[in-house]
Amino acid sequence: MRFLQTFQLQDFLDTFLSLFTAFVLGTLIGVERQYRQRSAGLRTNVLVAVGAAAFVDLAYHLASADGAVRVIAYVVSGIGFLGAGAIMKEGTNVRGLNTAATLWASAAVGACAGADMVAQSALLTLFVLAGNTLLRPLVNAIDRIPLNAHVSEAHYEVSVTTDPDRAADVRDVLTERLEAASYPVRETKVVHRSDDHVEITATLVSQAADPAELDTVIAELTKDPGVSHATWNVSALE
Repeated sequence: MRFLQTFQLQDFLDTFLSLFTAFVLGTLIGVERQYRQRSAGLRTNVLVAVGAAAFVDLAYHLASADGAVRVIAYVVSGIGFLGAGAIMKEGTNVRGLNTAATLWASAAVGACAGADMVAQSALLTLFVLAGNTLLRPLVNAIDRIPLNAHVSEAHYEVSVTTDPDRAADVRDVLTERLEAASYPVRETKVVHRSDDHVEITATLVSQAADPAELDTVIAELTKDPGVSHATWNVSALE
């Protein structure tokens, strides 16, 4: 039996230490993700870390450092497919990027553990946890800062409401008013809200606009007899 011929207690203990380290550190990352109810929680992060450690450890024992390096390269690219499954796009909103990045970092933790770099994998775990916890107050503080339309690149839309019979004419008026104000239109969308109301939305090419100028355009649009309501909004780019 080949197992009895090749089994070495020292190598087995080395593998055990690598997998145990990946399991413990993956658990630390996974607990934080599970607490925040992320799609990739405790078990996923543990399995990613342990799996990466197992592949790197196996390659290291079969082909030494050169083999481990090649496997690490495949782990880096392969984990991207798993991360892609955690990313969801809902309209203009993208969710799961942080979860995918955490899975990528968990794989790095496991790869370090598999390469017997226990101290480095522990250090990396601390940085991952710090990124997901200590930086949250800073992220929340930045998100609460109002968007400065003068200096920020953003997504601008101007919307008007009219009746279906005048939709074509109002769309032309909307485009003309915006272009006269030096805000060319990238595209327009027509949405039928009801039998009596149609909403026409123009997306601007410009990624920086003067709110006062857009307010002036809105004021001019509301004077048109075919426009019952007009407004504009700005949102951050993806």
